[in-house]
Amino acid sequence: MNAASPKPTSPDCQLRPMHAADLPAYKALRDGMLARHPEAFTSDAATEISRDAESYRSRLSGGGGGVCLFTLLAWHDGHLVGAITCEHEARVKVRHVVHIVGMMVRDDLRGRGIGQQLLQRSLNLLRGEPVLELVTLSVTASNTGAVKLYERCGFTRYGRLPGAIKLPDGRVLDKDLMCLRLR
Repeated sequence: MNAASPKPTSPDCQLRPMHAADLPAYKALRDGMLARHPEAFTSDAATEISRDAESYRSRLSGGGGGVCLFTLLAWHDGHLVGAITCEHEARVKVRHVVHIVGMMVRDDLRGRGIGQQLLQRSLNLLRGEPVLELVTLSVTASNTGAVKLYERCGFTRYGRLPGAIKLPDGRVLDKDLMCLRLR
């Protein structure tokens, strides 16, 4: 796309929490993203592909002993095109902190606002929980599109973890640590 081209509009997406019946579609999206973008995730495709869809049950709302608050999915034309998971710990001193993990949007729909829709809806849901005050995430520092999205939504970088990811080809990548105060 050249600079004179208008930015494609966001497709009509249905955003909703993940249900048990969605686990196979979630696994398929995740496996594909891990295989095509190893630099963007701390999980690796070779390990994750061997998991079955049921192993992601902990990412359902309230899953994993309450660690997972929710996984929000974006559907377009009956296909899963994006996902975001929000997790937190039950320990008293840190239960006000929530972590965004596993944010992904299908390659052919990137840059069309789906990631922003997922992130904004998640932040709205998190703001509705009185105990939650701080949202954190980590993002590969070289993933400028994702970093800009998080910044547009109010996140600020509070640190960088040098060499956080070491890829099989020997590349070493940094992770930016970002946060957003909900109140």
